[in-house]
Amino acid sequence: MPDARRPIRRTIAFAHRGASAHASENTLAAFRLAIELGATGLESDAWLSADGEPVLVHDRTITRAGRRTDVTGRTASSLGELGVPTLRALYETVGTDVELSLDLEHASVARPVLDVSIEAGAVARLWACSPDLDLLRALRAASRDVKLVCSTRPRRVPGGVEALVPELAASGIDVLNMHWRDWTTRFVDTIHGAGLLAFGWDAQESTAINRLLELGVEGIYSDWPERLVAAIGAQEEATAARP
Repeated sequence: MPDARRPIRRTIAFAHRGASAHASENTLAAFRLAIELGATGLESDAWLSADGEPVLVHDRTITRAGRRTDVTGRTASSLGELGVPTLRALYETVGTDVELSLDLEHASVARPVLDVSIEAGAVARLWACSPDLDLLRALRAASRDVKLVCSTRPRRVPGGVEALVPELAASGIDVLNMHWRDWTTRFVDTIHGAGLLAFGWDAQESTAINRLLELGVEGIYSDWPERLVAAIGAQEEATAARP
């Protein structure tokens, strides 16, 4: 059974696609800004370029100067000219001391992402995300150190969250990641009871962020990293002030 909770000393503030509320998403500038704003984690999406490099962009098809481009059909260097960074470039820019959550957008990108993170010495801070349990199981077979995240929503899970949790634990998956509105005290207790972590995404406003903090999740995703950082700090101050 995974025991991923122990290394988490404070809630991870994941900057969704970098500081995307302030800069163009999934760009090196957005990732740098997120770190400057205090984010302790970065989030992006990974696709595989035509020459086998993991690149960080949300959609398979991008539009630049009125032209549509399939990122899987272009080399990493040509994508770089269009503002799409590689995973290697991200590590070179921000280093490896930040938690990195990557949505694996297709199965073929999973192993290259793992290989690049291992080469960078950052695999222990890689949170590989997918709703595909077979993909996550294959990554666990390849590495004991990578963190595995099942990203889904209750309505997509046959039998519900309670039926999914034992399967996650048995598969060596560390985290259940759901929309912030999906989380309840019962779901968090179920996840923690199985030795797993709870992450919540799309927490843009302070009300959503604070709700997740009150529920006790270990990771939160937002376009506004400064809001996450402020809320986490306030919670820690309040906790320290209690008799």
